[in-house]
Amino acid sequence: MEQNSYRFFENKDCKYYPCHQGLEQLNCLFCYCPMYRLEKCPGNPSYFEKNGKRIKVCTNCTFPHQAENYDKIMDILRQAN
Repeated sequence: MEQNSYRFFENKDCKYYPCHQGLEQLNCLFCYCPMYRLEKCPGNPSYFEKNGKRIKVCTNCTFPHQAENYDKIMDILRQAN
């Protein structure tokens, strides 16, 4: 894996690192998931209702943090626009 490139960035100095467990390498490039606004994403979000609104919860999703998913994410973002 190419460290700290345009496709991968790991910030071990972040106070939340590691934000997800179980990954050998954690890509922080998409710390805030760019697919959050999408109803259908390749991750595994859960949902809950609050005040009549459906809220997407991505706490247990590691899809954007896996380095091998960079190209998939970029394709999804291109198609979403």
